[in-house]
Amino acid sequence: MFPSNEKKNMFLARGWKSLGSFVMKVKEKCVGTAKNVKKMAKDDPRRIIHSLKVALALTLVSLFYYIRPLYAGFGVSGMWAVLTVVVVFEFSVGATISKGLNRGFATLTAGALGVGAQHLAILCGKKGEPVVLGFLVFLLAAMSTFTRFFPGIKKRYDYGVLIFVLTFSLVAVSGYRVDMILDLASQRFSTILIGGATCMIVSIFICPVWAGEDLHNLTAKNIKKLASFLEGFGGECFKLVDNDLSTKDSKRNGKSFLQSHKSILASKNTEESLANFARWEPCHGRFRLHHPWKLYLKIGALTRQCAYQIETLSGYINCDVKATLEFPRRIKESCIRMSLELSKTLRTLASSIETMTHPKKGGIHIESLKDAARELKSILSTMSLCSSNDLLELVPDATAASILVNITDSVEKMSELFKSLPS
Repeated sequence: MFPSNEKKNMFLARGWKSLGSFVMKVKEKCVGTAKNVKKMAKDDPRRIIHSLKVALALTLVSLFYYIRPLYAGFGVSGMWAVLTVVVVFEFSVGATISKGLNRGFATLTAGALGVGAQHLAILCGKKGEPVVLGFLVFLLAAMSTFTRFFPGIKKRYDYGVLIFVLTFSLVAVSGYRVDMILDLASQRFSTILIGGATCMIVSIFICPVWAGEDLHNLTAKNIKKLASFLEGFGGECFKLVDNDLSTKDSKRNGKSFLQSHKSILASKNTEESLANFARWEPCHGRFRLHHPWKLYLKIGALTRQCAYQIETLSGYINCDVKATLEFPRRIKESCIRMSLELSKTLRTLASSIETMTHPKKGGIHIESLKDAARELKSILSTMSLCSSNDLLELVPDATAASILVNITDSVEKMSELFKSLPS
């Protein structure tokens, strides 16, 4: 048995130790959170600006509550302006305009139909009024919800349909118990219009983030990633010493080019979302009205097609194939030439996107690429002359060569699409 003083000291020591451990854990979490916040802000400083823009828009619409003359004119309906800013303000200009216009038109249409439904129900008398309103709410809600399954509406007007169902139901149902339904609907629509307009003005005129420009840059960046992989592929796959400086650099950098295409494989949803928002944006910078954003989606599809083929091609990087036979050496030389020509062509196409000019030297690279492809196909056609043992040794090289030919076809199609882009 310890004396009572020693027990107290022991308990205090344990308590201080536990408290110190807890403080250290809290400190580590705070430091980790701070590092994550710093990294996120450093990766894209526009996020900080966007946060400040949302705060500014909310402060502006809050004046409907803070300033008495404005509050007297709109009353409690001023809260709809605040709610509109919260749900409408998005990161890019296109997304904000899309949501703002969808909300405005849906509110106007649904409010008008709701008021009309209320007047129609009144004609049916007190007993028939709730029946008619219930039937109309059921009918329009079912029809509107069903339209959300259409792909075209789902992409561009899904939020508007959702607001339409919500607004019509609120106006129709509240009109049964509230007098002066027309005044109520007009006040809500005006405050929603003010909130949406505030979002659009702040989004466009204060450090705007354009979805079209992001899509433009993403397309060029993805094409460069393909070029980076193909530039270093030949020497890695075929175990040949290449004096090209860029290949040496890629090796010194830990073969980072081998993973450069990974992000392209999952870029479809991002590209489609950016293209959808870009269609809502007004002309800005080098992008005019009716810019062919659909062409970017086609180019993106071909880029992903190349990335999938490259993903298969990367499996042959470390293949162990004997290089003593004449036939494999001929394939290697042609494949290295083709991969370099593919890289040059893709870099030319990426540069033409960045500068928004038609590629001047792209045609020369395409012709060289076609010559390399014809040469490789000619060599592959001689495989039947080899013995069965040789064929087993040639399978990895022949598979990689055939994939390069398929990539060449995709790049040729991509170069044709570039001719339709405005310069």
